[in-house]
Amino acid sequence: MRTQAGSSRFTFANFRRFLTEHYPLIGVLVGFAVASLSVGPFYNWDTSLEFDASVGVLNYGLPLMHHYGFPLANGAYLMDQPPLGFYIQALFFKAFGVSIVNGTFLVTLFGLGCVALVYGIGTVAYNEITGFFAALLFAFSPWHLFMSRSFLVDTPCLFFSLLSLFLGLIAVRKGALKLFTASGIVLAAALSTKLYAVYMLVPLLAFFFYHRPRNLKRVVTWLAAFSIPIIIALFLWYQVITGLGFSSIFSHNDFTIKNPTVVAPTPLFATNFLVSYGLGWFFIDAILLSVLVGLYLRRPFHDALLFDATCLATITCVLGVNIYLGAVLALKVPFHNAIKFDYQALPFFSFLAASLVSKSLFLFKRSIFRSKAKKIFLVAVASVGLVLVMSALLYNMDKSHWLSTWNYLIFKADVNINEGYYVLNPTPIGESGLLPVEYLGFAIALSAVVWISRHKLNLLLTTFRKKSAWHPVQSKILRNEKKVKKKIPPHQK
Repeated sequence: MRTQAGSSRFTFANFRRFLTEHYPLIGVLVGFAVASLSVGPFYNWDTSLEFDASVGVLNYGLPLMHHYGFPLANGAYLMDQPPLGFYIQALFFKAFGVSIVNGTFLVTLFGLGCVALVYGIGTVAYNEITGFFAALLFAFSPWHLFMSRSFLVDTPCLFFSLLSLFLGLIAVRKGALKLFTASGIVLAAALSTKLYAVYMLVPLLAFFFYHRPRNLKRVVTWLAAFSIPIIIALFLWYQVITGLGFSSIFSHNDFTIKNPTVVAPTPLFATNFLVSYGLGWFFIDAILLSVLVGLYLRRPFHDALLFDATCLATITCVLGVNIYLGAVLALKVPFHNAIKFDYQALPFFSFLAASLVSKSLFLFKRSIFRSKAKKIFLVAVASVGLVLVMSALLYNMDKSHWLSTWNYLIFKADVNINEGYYVLNPTPIGESGLLPVEYLGFAIALSAVVWISRHKLNLLLTTFRKKSAWHPVQSKILRNEKKVKKKIPPHQK
């Protein structure tokens, strides 16, 4: 029986075409979901407080707790965080039952959404290859895996932050004011979940001012449309609903508790977390090499280099504030909690490291028409780049597995002191019997690497896709290289 053109009827050919186009992203998402659900949940003082606040929404209509937070006249305590995350959890509890396991599952869904958004942002800002590897590195970093399995509002906050950035990038590219307003509304949701979302203003504003016309009236219109939802959301909560006032934003207990005198905080606490727990040396080396290669290829990679600079600026802001609070002001919570205070920087670390893949492939292609000595150099650098990215991925998978085997974890602020952010894992993976499930998740994600290596990377070696930010410039360079090649006498080829 014939079907009309454009029929959506299932056929093996359609299914195969769908896998060819989307399996890399599907592999990362399914692999992350399988691996993450086999780990944890993790518990500590913070998760118990946020669970208490979510239950408070069900009981009283506000995130009230029995202790800690803003003290109220009736003897209750109002959670000293923006409310949206707790209201979302309360709705989930209303539908599926009140338990910290259910709440952690919802956080994992937000973590899964973060992975998809990292893919989308990487594709828009760089190209599809970078988007894929950014999502892969981000998803299987021990940092994100841990945060996605803890009952904390940090992961929902990051989800809304990334969604705002994704919408903002597309809006600026298309000149769509309504979409840019939507980006502001979503960022208002992010800031109403946790104020760490403020760091997302760095890439949003950088991208806006670089790409939008310098017409003052239009700039003011766009910024007003973006900012008004944020101002309204914060005003309603802090001024109208709670009556605490805007100054209460800075009245969080994290900004008042000093470090014990026996602990001497140093600025290295943030980098110690990145090296020892969050990223690892392979990941950091990939970032450094990516920046250097980007500078070397600054002409063909001009637009990509600008986003590299934006990533570095965002990372600097996040780490700089955390180091200032923890080392200069000697505050206890920022010093111990780099895992939460620096979490908004993780996607930008991932973008920088992942862009090394496309840069390395470009070096391979460029080496074809170079002298022997330069060819060896370019091929060596490109090979190191690809090896570093894969080493970072495999190392982080191994590190994630290692962390999942312990029933007690402490992310030390300093290697020489037993102080840091601690969590409990009542069901370490060796005892839960879910070790094969975790390995299955890793295997599914790695199969996506094999698939994209077979299809996408081979295509990229021939020519960059049109979605690549530097495609027009690169095409011109390759045409010039072909002309040079034609001029080489046959006996010299």
